[in-house]
Amino acid sequence: MRIVRGLRGAAVPGGCALTIGNFDGVHRGHQAMLALLTNEARHRGVPSCVLTFEPHPRDFFAARSGRPELAPARIATLRDKLAELRRCGIDRTVVLRFDERLASLSPEAFVDEVLVRGLRTRVVLVGDDFRYGARRAGDYATLDAAGARHGFDVARMMSYEVHGLRVSSSAVRDALAAGDMAHAAALLGRPYTISGHVVHGAKLGRALGESAPGRGDGFRTLNLRFPHPRPAAGGIFVVRVLGLAGRGRSATPTPMAASCRSSCCTSCTTNGATPRSTRCATASPPTSPTRAAGGPIGPSTRRRREARR
Repeated sequence: MRIVRGLRGAAVPGGCALTIGNFDGVHRGHQAMLALLTNEARHRGVPSCVLTFEPHPRDFFAARSGRPELAPARIATLRDKLAELRRCGIDRTVVLRFDERLASLSPEAFVDEVLVRGLRTRVVLVGDDFRYGARRAGDYATLDAAGARHGFDVARMMSYEVHGLRVSSSAVRDALAAGDMAHAAALLGRPYTISGHVVHGAKLGRALGESAPGRGDGFRTLNLRFPHPRPAAGGIFVVRVLGLAGRGRSATPTPMAASCRSSCCTSCTTNGATPRSTRCATASPPTSPTRAAGGPIGPSTRRRREARR
């Protein structure tokens, strides 16, 4: 999958089949839409393309209003999102910086500047709640009319449901906030995972369960930077970590305990492993980010007791 930041160099001579959205978590509803997109792209003989935004538009508007608490909790990092889009078979992902200029574009200007001249779109697939343009003034009807004027097709996919419940990023966030990892996995179609680069922590874990005071041989931790102030999952988790292969270590996922907080990092007990960074989805040498997947042990107030166990 080719990743393009900004519109420069984003256009494909023969056009593309496009979908637009934030795709936080790349849940089962997203996956169904991406499957439709790749099928349509294959039928038309053009690459499939995802247009997404960083920061999340709601992050931008929350910061602009001076109310950061209105920003949604983040399910996944941009790196994780791109990895999942690649797994779904997308050919190209265009990441646009969501800033004041982009936020102020009218629906007509967005279509002309981004879809037509920027991406040479042949067909656009959107969800039933899709809105675009300044003040969210554009919707499916206005996009369909714009497509008729500019010569691209517009299609819409209705909500995706699991057991009668609509799958959405908000539903995934609610499940993670409640510690319901089974429900989150059902919505995501896979165990919840996060990845990140290893950073130094407070080094408190090595004092928990140490053989003698001052020995520092307790529960050493792997601290993963989560580059967002509000990760969707918080608490203590039993996890499997992938990416510790190399240096004589097995490629088998390593069981650990992880702590995820709003302090932008995740801590995993490593039993002495101290890689600088680890990889997301599959085991590889420790030069890329770590991925942890699992379920909750309990709230963070039980951290010391659980660590000692």
